Amino acid sequence: MKKDTHKFIQEYKGLGALGLDRATDEETIMFYLQKFSEDSFLRTFIPRLSDRELKEIYLFINDKLKQHLSENEYHTLFLKD
Repeated sequence: MKKDTHKFIQEYKGLGALGLDRATDEETIMFYLQKFSEDSFLRTFIPRLSDRELKEIYLFINDKLKQHLSENEYHTLFLKD
């Protein structure tokens, strides 16, 4: 069974610009993150990162998850346990 979805990117018709307004900013981040998470992109991008950059990305994401999600949300929405 498929757990992960990327439906937003398939239907997005917005500007893809940061700084216009909150709604556009949120949509732009969703657009970037879904494009970023494509397997074919990551297979090219990830090997080019240094060990330090890998750690920085991991720690940044982990920090934001801890700041903004409850333990239950982390497991149900992020990990899809």
